[in-house]
Amino acid sequence: MKGAATFGGIAVLIVILVVAMASVFTVDQTEQAIVLRFGEPVAGRGLITAPGLHFKYPFIENVVFLDNRILVVEAPKQEVLASDNNRLDVDSFLRYRIVDPLKFYQTVGSPERANNQLGFILNSAVRRVLGDANMTEIVRDNRADLMVKIREQVNQEGGRLGIAAVDVRIRRADLPRQISEKVFSRMQSERAREAAEYRAKGSETAQTLRATADRDVVVLLGNAQRQADQTRGEGDAERNRIFAETYGKDPDFFAFYRSMQAYESGLKGGATRMVISPKSDFFRFFGTPNGQPATASPVAPAAGR
Repeated sequence: MKGAATFGGIAVLIVILVVAMASVFTVDQTEQAIVLRFGEPVAGRGLITAPGLHFKYPFIENVVFLDNRILVVEAPKQEVLASDNNRLDVDSFLRYRIVDPLKFYQTVGSPERANNQLGFILNSAVRRVLGDANMTEIVRDNRADLMVKIREQVNQEGGRLGIAAVDVRIRRADLPRQISEKVFSRMQSERAREAAEYRAKGSETAQTLRATADRDVVVLLGNAQRQADQTRGEGDAERNRIFAETYGKDPDFFAFYRSMQAYESGLKGGATRMVISPKSDFFRFFGTPNGQPATASPVAPAAGR
């Protein structure tokens, strides 16, 4: 009897523990919870947003947890036709928050299903908004305003799901690969043409500068040669004047000086040989200091004659 009572007490404790564990749940700071009774939200306490320990009726109520943080939907890349008939490959994404958990649970049930529907909603909004804009506005001029319009349209359609779009971004908006390659090839050809034009202009300018420099060199050399010849002529004239003036003052010294210069130039060592008579006028200063021929002294008359 005592053993049976002990076993019964343990069984009661286990049942109480199981019931107690099934009656409590914890809501994290990053979560919000919906308390359901037979699949329907419990009136008055169906939504729990405060973090901490909470209670529910065991076995007849269950809890669904939803994230209260900002969630992200990555839309698949799609081709969009702009208003100027340019095709663009657009890559976009959506950040949203669950603002009405009850409606969110009743319409989509889980974040996975919500992401699928929001992806379609985002793609539709992107096509509608970008279809009314041209490529320049999408790529450069009006991109921020277009993303705001897309977010507004997503909010209009996503409100029935209990979500609110926080931000919509166009990550990339590029031309399709085939068109991009053609555009790149055309740009490359254009740049090559411009480069060839610049090279031709540079070569023409270089030739012009080189011809101008050559002409200036010829002119400068001609002027320098003319000035040199003029200066040399003036020097020669001044030298001849000095020689003439000196010759006029002392012809004998001038003749002696010129003969010494001739001896110095003509009698240098080397392979040159000259055959000149010693009695030549060239050697007149070798005989007498004044270069005049020596005169014989007169013979005295004999005595007694």
